[in-house]
Amino acid sequence: MPHIPAATVLDHITVLDLTRVRSGPTCVRQLADWGANVIKVEMPPAVEGGASLGGARHGSDFQNLHRNKRSLALNLKEEAGKEVFYRLVAEADVVVENYRPDVKTRLGIDYESLSEINPRIILASISGFGQDGPYAKRPGFDQVAQGMGGLMSITGLPGQGPVRVGIPIADLTAGLFAAQGVMLALLEREKSGKGQWLYTSLLEAQTFMLDFQSARWLVDAEVPQQAGNNHPTSIPTGVFATADGHMNIAVAGQEIWGRFCRALGQEDWMSDPDFVDAPARSENRDRLNGLIGDAIAAKTTAAWVESFNELGVPCGPIYNIGELFGDPQVEHLGLAQPLTSPALGEMKFVRQPVSLSRTPSSFAVAPPEVGAQTREILEDLGYSADDIEALHENGVVASDD
Repeated sequence: MPHIPAATVLDHITVLDLTRVRSGPTCVRQLADWGANVIKVEMPPAVEGGASLGGARHGSDFQNLHRNKRSLALNLKEEAGKEVFYRLVAEADVVVENYRPDVKTRLGIDYESLSEINPRIILASISGFGQDGPYAKRPGFDQVAQGMGGLMSITGLPGQGPVRVGIPIADLTAGLFAAQGVMLALLEREKSGKGQWLYTSLLEAQTFMLDFQSARWLVDAEVPQQAGNNHPTSIPTGVFATADGHMNIAVAGQEIWGRFCRALGQEDWMSDPDFVDAPARSENRDRLNGLIGDAIAAKTTAAWVESFNELGVPCGPIYNIGELFGDPQVEHLGLAQPLTSPALGEMKFVRQPVSLSRTPSSFAVAPPEVGAQTREILEDLGYSADDIEALHENGVVASDD
């Protein structure tokens, strides 16, 4: 199967994917979904041994991360395997890896080595804690980064103790930032004609994602605390129990505060000294939330969502994942798109969240089986049938044919 681009945006870019688990594959998925010719370089099953990192190949997690790629099963620990990889590098644009920093040097895929082969090559590296420094060789893990990155200290109810968020946010954001770095390096290469090495880490990504919470410490020397479902500055903003469930209400600023009071039929709150302005509402948060809770409990979530939206008060239901994908706006946006796998049949995954009017992204092909395109990739590199057979016999490459 030749490269079938998922979009035209990056269909002129070839990416060699050495990634596994989540942060690296998240980066490469961004490039693949926008049309890059991604060659997933992975160890032959006989060399890999037991279950590979990243979960079962036919599991939903792996399938979600590795669409729009082709697979080359190649043993980089063999010199002949490195030679194949170097021939790929000579013609490629980007290499993405998320090994521990010292591993790439041992394998000979560090930037210095690759740039000697192709000065235009861009190497994107993702690690747990950075490419150097006292923690450089530590293995990275999302929850560890959430803890060290301060997120778990501000997530959860006051006094609850550290709480992780429900998604691997350090992994995901590190991957997204790495993909942004690749785009920036490609843009810069148009001016200089030169590639470069870009790198990020789970710790850097997680720390960046603290955003205004980090500024509270860096600028004001204030250590943010757990606030539960209450917003730390916009009050009242939080979760309130309705007659049939829960909902979010977000009241920011005096104008919306007035609309909110009118929607509840509590105009007198607008002149109450305890609630008259933002500082007063902050100081008397608990009393205010109690009064709001009593009022909200009288109607269903749907009734309040309709009432608040009529007056321009930000609010919304709190869905489980199944309810999310049944929401009419989510369905209208087409966030869940189908992808047919020869091995698994039709599945659905979330599309890219950015829409380009002329050059949209798509799901072109399902994740390949290990080594599914090994033969054609080697043929494209100029290897003869005899050469390919010798590589097979020596365990350097593998294919699914």
